[in-house]
Amino acid sequence: MILAIDPGTTQTALVEWDGERIEAKHLVPNAQALELVGASQAGEVVVEMVASYGMPVGREVFETVVWIGRFIERTTAAGKPVRTVYRKDIKLHLCHSMRAKDGNVRQSLIDRLGAPGTKKAQGVTYGIAKDLWAALAVAVYAHDNPQAGEVRGSMP
Repeated sequence: MILAIDPGTTQTALVEWDGERIEAKHLVPNAQALELVGASQAGEVVVEMVASYGMPVGREVFETVVWIGRFIERTTAAGKPVRTVYRKDIKLHLCHSMRAKDGNVRQSLIDRLGAPGTKKAQGVTYGIAKDLWAALAVAVYAHDNPQAGEVRGSMP
């Protein structure tokens, strides 16, 4: 089981993925996400990492980086491996282009996993919306590429 995290400045998306289905999904304030990370039974945690592309960044990016560090610290304190992956690698894997936008990533996941469906006929991606698509993309990428990314933090 992989716990995938798409961090944000104030809220974070988390998806637990077993390679075939979503076991849990949350789009919650960061403090609550931190608690969920500590309580998760997933064997591995994968966090989307911020990358610099040479352009100036603002407060939001630095705030997100702080939260990434907190998620890494909480994960390693729980004795679990954690690795970071970059959005560009996820886009290349799912869409075969770094120019892919969020909508392209979403469509690639739907093409692969099936349409969300309806309440009566739920698909694998049923209930996924907004930033949860990005967290699911992290999960699928991490599952498909178990050696990709960088292991972070130190295990206790």
